[in-house]
Amino acid sequence: MNRRSFIEGLGRASLGLAVAPSLTGLGCSGSATADKGKHWAWVHAGRLSPDEWRTQCARAHTVGVRALLVSGGDTSSLADAAHEAGLEFHRWMWTLNRSGDSWVKEHHPEWFTVSRDGNSTLDRPPYVGYYQWLCPTREPVRDYLRNTVDIVAAEAGVDGVHLDYVRHSDVILPVGLWSKYGLVQDQEHPEFDFCYCDVCRDAFRAQTGKDPARLADPTQDEAWRQFRWNSVTGLVRVLAETAQARRTPISAAVFPTPTLARRLVRQAWDEWPLDAVFPMLYHTFYEEPVSWIASATRQGVEALPRRRPLYAGLFLPSLPPEELAAAVYHARDGGAAGVALFALEGLTDQHLEPLATAFRGWSGA
Repeated sequence: MNRRSFIEGLGRASLGLAVAPSLTGLGCSGSATADKGKHWAWVHAGRLSPDEWRTQCARAHTVGVRALLVSGGDTSSLADAAHEAGLEFHRWMWTLNRSGDSWVKEHHPEWFTVSRDGNSTLDRPPYVGYYQWLCPTREPVRDYLRNTVDIVAAEAGVDGVHLDYVRHSDVILPVGLWSKYGLVQDQEHPEFDFCYCDVCRDAFRAQTGKDPARLADPTQDEAWRQFRWNSVTGLVRVLAETAQARRTPISAAVFPTPTLARRLVRQAWDEWPLDAVFPMLYHTFYEEPVSWIASATRQGVEALPRRRPLYAGLFLPSLPPEELAAAVYHARDGGAAGVALFALEGLTDQHLEPLATAFRGWSGA
């Protein structure tokens, strides 16, 4: 599967979910929860009829899934059906990638990130046509996204907010995708390096006295890297506070490990004040064996505060039924509080038995 197919498969309403440690609902009860395991699935509900939705909810519960990360569709009817099936309903939303947001494009084209070679993602999106990203440094962007999260968190039936694409565009793609684009990204190329908009440049200059666009080699400047990590983290803090004020858990889908996330997409997720994180441990994207899921999970768990759960994201298209149980056990052995399947629609009949067996065996029973 190439990068374009994968990203399009995520849908246009994805978001990563960040939840506060003081809130309940995401399995924040320490080691007992991790021992028992809580399992999730992402699902594109906007693509399903009401009958298909109810069928998917029942199927998910039967196999051992207990919470859904849902994009698209009517919240009220979807949430009611999920709850009737015994499932939590968390709204999955895109955050900084706003390719489907016509209002922002029309009224605030200046909000979009700018590459080191001076192109806006609104006009020259990298990799794929819908890679159109807002700048997290801008206060109006933070206010706009804060309001969006507040509306979602206030909706009846919503058990949590899940943020996706809460990062910069990939400065470096996962190595397993380079050949799909005919790229060799062993360094940070200007056309993939963000954000050099006037607001970011002015803010960094005010902090350091340096203009990032005029550095001899911006890719080697530690302060400039830190600035962009902090910019995304600052946005997440605002969104987390907003959801928490509504007593609504918030979580996020993130890149596999803190090290990879910082290097590839300017994402320091181990510093985020969330209730839970969902690293996307899609091993084939990194040309790794399925056993890598254990070590990648362990890196994330060790970086997080002790009582903040990590749910290991598993990519079903890369996991034939005979490997699925092994992936689940590797996540458990790495210290995950459970797994999250991408995506529920891709769960085949052949997956069901090994998955149910793995979930029953999570605690070693």
